[in-house]
Amino acid sequence: MLKPGDDAPDFTAMTHQGEPLRLSSLRGRKVLLWFYPQAATPGCTAEGCSIRDQYSYFEEHGVVVLGVSFDSVEDNAAFARKFSFPFLLLCDTERKVGMAYGACASAKAAHAERISYVIDERGKILRAYPQVDPRIHAAEVLADLLSE
Repeated sequence: MLKPGDDAPDFTAMTHQGEPLRLSSLRGRKVLLWFYPQAATPGCTAEGCSIRDQYSYFEEHGVVVLGVSFDSVEDNAAFARKFSFPFLLLCDTERKVGMAYGACASAKAAHAERISYVIDERGKILRAYPQVDPRIHAAEVLADLLSE
């Protein structure tokens, strides 16, 4: 995993809306980059819904929320639609983002590890979360941001 102070590797990934997104285009804003194993599974749904329910607080603190999985655009679009997610889901089907961030060890990994990062406005890792409880992760990140 990356550590606080490390440069956040830049990437371009397809969103669940079918548009490419480049991480560096978000410079000047904090980013919560949360990796999840698979769209619409119980833990991923709990985590996504928890972030959705706290989303106004992320917005208040200027944090862009990006979920990342190895799912297709179609599967992530259905996941976002079903649970009314107001944030983008990234479709890392080639596992390049996952490998760069330590969410998987190879391009053959079936699923991403459940890890997260907060990236600061300059593109540096501010916080790393190597173990995530999907039910409380959103609150944990917000508490950490408030303590900054």
